[in-house]
Amino acid sequence: MFKNTTRRSMVLGAAAAGASLALPASALAQTSTAAKTPLVGPLAPNPAEFQKQLAQFTGKATPQSEGLQLDVPVLADNPSAVPVKVKVTLPITEQDWCEEIIVLADLNPSPLTCRMQFTAAAGTAEAAVRVRLSQSQTIHALARMKSGKVLVAKQAVTVAASGCGM
Repeated sequence: MFKNTTRRSMVLGAAAAGASLALPASALAQTSTAAKTPLVGPLAPNPAEFQKQLAQFTGKATPQSEGLQLDVPVLADNPSAVPVKVKVTLPITEQDWCEEIIVLADLNPSPLTCRMQFTAAAGTAEAAVRVRLSQSQTIHALARMKSGKVLVAKQAVTVAASGCGM
């Protein structure tokens, strides 16, 4: 009883402070089915979801490979926490800044590994995260500028063992 009351007040306190927590629909679907069926073997890649995320982010813009720096190790010793650094190298101005950066892992069951949003007040657009990889694959970083430009960078990563489904 004490745990439930504490948890409920923590959730209500977060909502009152204007914070929110949301999981993607695919994550909710995975958690609801995980209790019913145990995982056996590696989770399969989802190329259709990867293409969908890529198309949604780029829209009609033609991605350009200049202006986005991606730093990922070529060999990942720990596939459950692969360090990824993304930085927009174009000048950030009040007229044109990076609005959003996403990182996709093309062979993960859920390809969208993170999404970061920025404002002009940030003064820079860079982030460092750790992502989980299911197997050796290519990491894709995309950045959308206020002007509509889409920047893209990618790097192949070899993993030592499976990170998803462990």
